[in-house]
Amino acid sequence: MGAADIVPGVSGGTIALITGIYERLVHSISKINFKFLKPLFKGNFSGFKDEFLDEIDFGLFIPLLLGIGIAMLTLAKLVTYAMEVHTALTYSFFIGLILASSYILFTKLSEISLKNILFAIAGFILGLVFVSINPIAATHTLPVIFISGMIAICAMILPGISGSFLLLILGQYHYMLTALHEMRLPEVITFCVGALIGILGFSKLLNYLIEHYEEITMALLIGVMIGSLKIPLVEVSSSMPLTILNIVPCVICAVIGLLIIIILEKKL
Repeated sequence: MGAADIVPGVSGGTIALITGIYERLVHSISKINFKFLKPLFKGNFSGFKDEFLDEIDFGLFIPLLLGIGIAMLTLAKLVTYAMEVHTALTYSFFIGLILASSYILFTKLSEISLKNILFAIAGFILGLVFVSINPIAATHTLPVIFISGMIAICAMILPGISGSFLLLILGQYHYMLTALHEMRLPEVITFCVGALIGILGFSKLLNYLIEHYEEITMALLIGVMIGSLKIPLVEVSSSMPLTILNIVPCVICAVIGLLIIIILEKKL
């Protein structure tokens, strides 16, 4: 998830979905209501401990957050290098990831109904329109970074919607990637605090949708993922001449990305 979340066009939520932890993740985040603070204020430390352990899924959050943090810190420079030096091959790999993730979401639908098809089409249109938005020229003040963190984290837990691309739209992506690589703590901490507040609120809505409208939610996300393919396709076509010699390596990279996700889903 950490590797996916630093790549525009790829969603950490998709990785959570194909590895089988998605519903547990959303549910665990939505459970956090800070009720454990009430007994603490009353001096009831035993009650605080019991509520704290019950409300926070440490078995999920500790290994997950460690994995995300390590991946982001170690891969930020590598991903930046790959996108700048091997643009076409990197984005072709992303195309394979997105196609495979869309297929996996499709297999989770119990039926191909008219309602699901309509929501998938609506998602495709929304995704296409969204990724066609031109990036906003923005400042990099701490309040702007805080709000960007709140917005981007909502997309990071949605399959098919890239939080990094949202940062790109907001004009914060390259700035925050550099801040992470150089460990500029004021910016990184401000972004994380905004992300924490954003995810606690949004996860409750998402958990409700999954529990009550899972089929149409998944159908909508499939459409969004297919619509979001415009980003890597444009990057590939604009970064090289479209000749057979150039296209073949790109197709190979896309197939590799597709196979990795399919195999990972089968194994897990």
